[in-house]
Order: sequence, then C-alpha cells, then structure tokens
Amino acid sequence: MNPTLLIVDDEKHTREGLRASLEDAFDVYIAPDIAGAQSVLTREHVDIVLTDLRIGGEDGLELVDQILGRPNPPVVVMMTAYGSVDTAVEAMRRGAYDFVTKPVNIDRLEILLQRALKSQKVEKEVVELKRQVDKHFGLERLVGGSAAMQEVYDTIRQVAPTRATVLIQGESGTGKELVAQALHALSERPKAKFVTVHCAALSSQLLESELFGHEKGAFTGASERRIGRFEQANGGTLFLDEIGEIDQTTQVKLLRVLGEERSFERVGGSTTLKVDVRLVAATNKDLAKMSAEGNFREDLYFRLSVVPLTLPPLRSRKEDLPVLVQAFLKTFAQDNGKPLRELAAEAMQAILHYDWPGNVRELRTAIEHGVVMATGAKIELRDLPAKVRAGVGSSWVVTVPVAQLPARDEHLDLHKVEDRLIAEAMQETNGNVTKAALRLGISRRTLHRRLKENREAAGD
Repeated sequence: MNPTLLIVDDEKHTREGLRASLEDAFDVYIAPDIAGAQSVLTREHVDIVLTDLRIGGEDGLELVDQILGRPNPPVVVMMTAYGSVDTAVEAMRRGAYDFVTKPVNIDRLEILLQRALKSQKVEKEVVELKRQVDKHFGLERLVGGSAAMQEVYDTIRQVAPTRATVLIQGESGTGKELVAQALHALSERPKAKFVTVHCAALSSQLLESELFGHEKGAFTGASERRIGRFEQANGGTLFLDEIGEIDQTTQVKLLRVLGEERSFERVGGSTTLKVDVRLVAATNKDLAKMSAEGNFREDLYFRLSVVPLTLPPLRSRKEDLPVLVQAFLKTFAQDNGKPLRELAAEAMQAILHYDWPGNVRELRTAIEHGVVMATGAKIELRDLPAKVRAGVGSSWVVTVPVAQLPARDEHLDLHKVEDRLIAEAMQETNGNVTKAALRLGISRRTLHRRLKENREAAGD
C-alpha cells in the first residue's frame, strides 16, 4: 500500500501537475483551500501534507498549526516562492518538516518526501516504544489515539500512583473496568489484589454483606463468618462498578469507610475493622444530578469523585475505529483459526457510519460476528450484524443525480455519463485516484487513462 499524500494549493494546474507526477509513489488527495484540506484530514489517513505557503487569500501557516495540533499529525512540507523563504523557516519552527521553493523540482521533491516518510517512521517507532512501555505497565487493553483518549491516558498516568479515589463515568461499554484495572496496574500496589464488585447484580442486603462481610448468625442463612470485599482488597484496589445502584443504607456505610479512619464493622458484628484500600468507582449515571435530586448522598458523591474521569462514547471518537477494528479482528481471527486480516471497503464504511450506542463492547461483538460469518479472505458487508448494515448511508455509493442525466429527448452519450460518474467519484474522494477507482469498480490504471484523456480533451 502506498503512503498517502495531501496536496493543498489554490492553483488547479499546480495541484494536478503534482498529483500526476507523484501518484505512482503515493495515494494522492488534493484540496484547493484550508477547508478542503481539513475535510480530507478529518475523513482520511494522511501521511504527508504538501501545502503552499499562500493558499488564495489564506495563510498556509494557519494550516500548519491546525495540522500539527491534531493527534498523530502527518508530516508537513511547505511550498513557497523564493521571496517567502523566511516564512517557510517560521513554519519549520512551528513543526513543519521542510520546505521547497517554486517552481518545484519534482526529483528533489520526491527525495524530500521519502526522507520525510523515514522521519515519520522513526517518530512512530518512538510512539510504539512508548506503547510497549504502557503495555508493560497497564494500558495495553485501552485502544485509541484520539485526543479524547489521550486525555484519558494522561489522567490515568497522573492519578494512578496516588491514593486518590477515582470516579469513572461513561456510557455502558466504554471500558470503565479496563480503566480501573489500568489505575491499579500503574499504582504503587500493582502486585496487590484488584477486587471487583458489580453493585447492580446484588440486592441491598447481599451487597452490604458482600462489601463488609458478616458474622455467623447475622441473618438467616449466615452459618459462618464471611470476609467482605473490603477486607479481601486490603493493601490493594477495590473497584465498585455501577455505584449509582446502591441504596441509601449502604451509601451511609460506604461513606464511613471512605472517611479518614477507613473503618467499618461486619454485618452483625461490633468489632471495628480498618483497611488500607484504594477505591475506584464507576457509573453510567449522572451522580451529580442524582445527588441534586436527593437520590444519591451528596457527601458520598464528593468522597467518590476526588478525581472524576469521564470516558468518551465511541461515536465521538470515530477516528479510533480503524485501530479498534484491527485489534479485535486480530484477536478473533486467531481465536477462530481464520486467516482474516482486513475488512472490505464497504464493511469498513458501514462501521464508520454506524453510531455504536453500545460503544466499544458492541463493536467488539460486531467484529467477532463478522469473523465467524466470513467465508472469504475479508470480512464483507454481508458478514456484519444486520443493525450495522442497516445504518449504512448512501454517501459512499457513486450515483448520478437524475437532474444531471440527459433529458429524454436528448441523445444519451454514454461517454458523457461515464465522465460524470468519474467526476463525482473524484469529488467524493477528494481526488484520491485509488479510492475513486474502488468506488467505480474499475482498475486504478483504467481510471488514470480516462483522467488523462479528459485532461487532454480539455486542453490541460
């Protein structure tokens, strides 16, 4: 697979000339302005951006700042006239890789772009090394490079070594328990116990006994003393999932154990016990709102949320979908003994279009379903769950609006219809020949030939 290159220039002949010269070595996107560039960068993976210093009336330095402010930004190479070299140097100070002067020498430009790719590869290796360190120290199961997830990782690294109580908030399926495990693994007590209690799965009486334990005879059926989860987690971490489901009585007892003394009594007992436990809680409910309405103790809410940590829903970080898909695909392909390494373009488009109300958990299930149902070398659209397929929009299907077709009394020129299909596909893919050819169902070579014929016919 070729590396991807985005060319940003307001002069059509420059854009087209550079694309024609570089498209054998790169999958090329083009954009005439900053808005077009941002549109491509939002939807597509781009390795290098080659941009003019002046883009119409817009400042190329602004684009540089925007690009380099993105998570995992592409390499930026500037194009400039001789009289603007100082500004190009300023772009390098801001993080651009290098610059070339116009008129551009294509041979030198290709060498520069290849050198930029090598530089990017080194940077990625550094990032990978950092990822390996995180893998060793507890973040290996959290996947995603979006800005929202980077904030989550930063908070975990900052808070984990402390003893602060953490409240993890987020919709179901966002990975709250994985975050709790990472907090424990990166804490000062990683070899101690990590104990989990799913609060919603137990009645109030059973939950109280589960948390604090009970003495023999404390209630009917209590035939012997039971050690609670707080005692089991002594010296380690106790994770209370779905904390918003506990009743008022248990809230009062939990408030006490979170006090300075960290003490409690077993159910039916009178002996005060003290524990050294790091507490992490999680909820998919709005505890602040619940406390304001009187449904959750405000003082307990404050004790739990010393450090609040909110996980973003998957629909708000769709840029993480490709890496999540690959991670799940690799796992389930190995588990099922299938040589699957990728998804068909249509299947990936369906995944990108779907909003994932069940978040990462739902995506995981969908990919497992796709692996099980796949019969070929790729997961096809038909292999995904029906609700994922049903959510596909038509934006990725090449169509010709009826208004653009010749009227019934006009001569139907098949060549003109083909030209319109090609023009629409190129527009929808922002000038990326490879993707346009895929959408049209023709080879890249055929599309190159047709584009060349059209340029020659237009006198370009």
